[in-house]
Amino acid sequence: MNWGYKILIVYLVFITGILFLVFKASSQNQDLVATDYYEQELKFQDRIDETARGNALSSKVAVQVLDQSLMIKFPPEMTGADITADVLVYCIADKTKDLKKTIETSTGVASLPIAANLHGLYDVKIAWRAKGLGYFFQQKIAFK
Repeated sequence: MNWGYKILIVYLVFITGILFLVFKASSQNQDLVATDYYEQELKFQDRIDETARGNALSSKVAVQVLDQSLMIKFPPEMTGADITADVLVYCIADKTKDLKKTIETSTGVASLPIAANLHGLYDVKIAWRAKGLGYFFQQKIAFK
């Protein structure tokens, strides 16, 4: 085999590799994080204020995975207060696995049932209102 055929084979392998990568890249799911991102951006300062209020508490929200539930324990200052919280368990890789629930508690502890098939890295976002103020907490959790 002369060197002209070898160069042709190298070019064909290169072109085939590039076409394969283009095909794989175009078949990936590209979900937007949120469909209403512009409206969320306008309210971003409110989220910053809520996060600062949450960080000013004596302790952070404790989020723990126990069996098939997500245990949420609010800081001690929230015990006895009526808490209404919006919990978003956000799957970074696939929006069909997201879980959004509203919980209410006055004990400072709440449990959220989760599906057994949740695996991977998730973002837990908790926005709650208590004593007339809004608070926000966010944490990454790995489900096994």
